[in-house]
Amino acid sequence: MSKLPAVSGAAAVQAFSKAGFVVTRVTGSHYIMKRDGHRFILTVPVHSNRNLKPGTLRALIRAAGLSVDEFRQLLLRRALAGNVRARLGEDR
Repeated sequence: MSKLPAVSGAAAVQAFSKAGFVVTRVTGSHYIMKRDGHRFILTVPVHSNRNLKPGTLRALIRAAGLSVDEFRQLLLRRALAGNVRARLGEDR
């Protein structure tokens, strides 16, 4: 099993969007995301630029039906991939 990356709520929202989830509404600082045909909704806290706690991130990844490796790949496909790679400890 891969090591869980440290990511902000905003980065997690972008990664889950690449997996087909769509933001249906925003309640305060929580983004509610849904994907057609998927059983669960995701509630992603986006508190300024703070990183998500590991347990919260792991629960979101599981609810999305992804593995940690699949989630890491979604993060690497972001526009600012170089910045995320540095955080994940991977070479450019």
